Amino acid sequence: MPTTLPQLAAAMRHILTDLAAATERSSGFVQRRSKLTGPLFAQTLVFGWWANPAATLDDLVETAETLGCDLTPQALQDRFSPAAAQFLFGLLQATAATVIQADPVAIPLLRRFSRVLITDSTIITLPIGLREVWAGCGNSSGPTAALKVLARLALDAGTLDASQLVPGHVHDRTAAQALPPLPSGALHLGDLGFFDLRQYAAWDAGGVYWLSRLLGHTALFWPDGTRFELASWLQSADPLRGEYAILLGAATRIPCRLIVERVPEEVAAARRAALHEEAHRRQQPVSAAAWTWAGWTIYVTNAPPALLSLEEVLVLAQARWQIELLFKRWKSLGQVDEWRSRQPWRIMCEVYAKLIGLLMQHWLMVVGCWANADRSLRKATATVQRYGRRIAGVWREGRRLGTVLQKLARALKRRCRINKQAHRPATYQLLLNPRLREVRRPLLAQASAQAA
Repeated sequence: MPTTLPQLAAAMRHILTDLAAATERSSGFVQRRSKLTGPLFAQTLVFGWWANPAATLDDLVETAETLGCDLTPQALQDRFSPAAAQFLFGLLQATAATVIQADPVAIPLLRRFSRVLITDSTIITLPIGLREVWAGCGNSSGPTAALKVLARLALDAGTLDASQLVPGHVHDRTAAQALPPLPSGALHLGDLGFFDLRQYAAWDAGGVYWLSRLLGHTALFWPDGTRFELASWLQSADPLRGEYAILLGAATRIPCRLIVERVPEEVAAARRAALHEEAHRRQQPVSAAAWTWAGWTIYVTNAPPALLSLEEVLVLAQARWQIELLFKRWKSLGQVDEWRSRQPWRIMCEVYAKLIGLLMQHWLMVVGCWANADRSLRKATATVQRYGRRIAGVWREGRRLGTVLQKLARALKRRCRINKQAHRPATYQLLLNPRLREVRRPLLAQASAQAA
């Protein structure tokens, strides 16, 4: 069932008021009576950085005054501590675990599946003083600190599961094991960090579909069991575009489809230049196979042709970038990886508070405009940010809060649209009509001529 605005408002209030009050002492944040209670502290930070991601202490104090609490910048500064960070982390976990969803968007291609889910992660680099909390991968200079946020976005209904926060050194595949299981009939889109033959085999057995780029050095077999090397085969067969039945993995032998498409020569040249740069950095030669692969887009999927045509596979694979754009908005508009302070625990509190606010902003976009196929989530993010101070101003008044959220939802529906583009179709246009994809790239015949 889709989430209503009253339900969304109740979820926000539960986390920032009820849960904050219930856990302020158990987290160690509140040890004696203070006018800056747990709920006021959380609301001040969340709404302060919601309205202005670059907010100073003075700006945050103004937000606190809007919420009915007078305090000085120094008094607020003194509350940033390990206990405050732990308190906010608990609220963040509750926020990430809350399910807010819209009516599935009216795109027939997406409605063929019970869910269409995209999994990805983003890294937030932290000060070295926080390495004991969130350890990074390290580098030539020594240990580092980093937080990895793993998210699973439902392309059809907007639900965002970002409950898995792990140290930056944890591999994506390992982190993804803690995410909820996928329902039968779902389609999963993931980047190479989530390429997992054992997982694919389990999903295949459970009626879950998956679509991914092919990881290099993966063993490939024809249906009769004959093994083949893809790079050599591409050079000899040299198709412009095609799909082939194969078996995937030496041990798993998963029946699936191999989708190959030659990329325009300028794309291949850019990829090969990147290979050269990386090889120079590592002081290793570029392999012949990698050089060949750079000229192709290569996917594997267990979705049958009757469910997804070749053109639809290519469009859905492109739609995976929607979660990359989500993270980009979090960092460019939400500034979740930027701060003014050098004090580690203030930075940790800021990251947690910003993530809580960004998740709640996503909730509002889901309820307000996700059902519109032509929504502009960048416009929607900017619109929701502008309402941050207004929401803080009516936070203590339930009826007025509901009115403000209704006005915001109407603004999202009316103003946050993408105009149709004839020469550069938007993602929603491609999902509605995969044949428009050819407008975005040279025709295959032209690409072949350029490659020759």
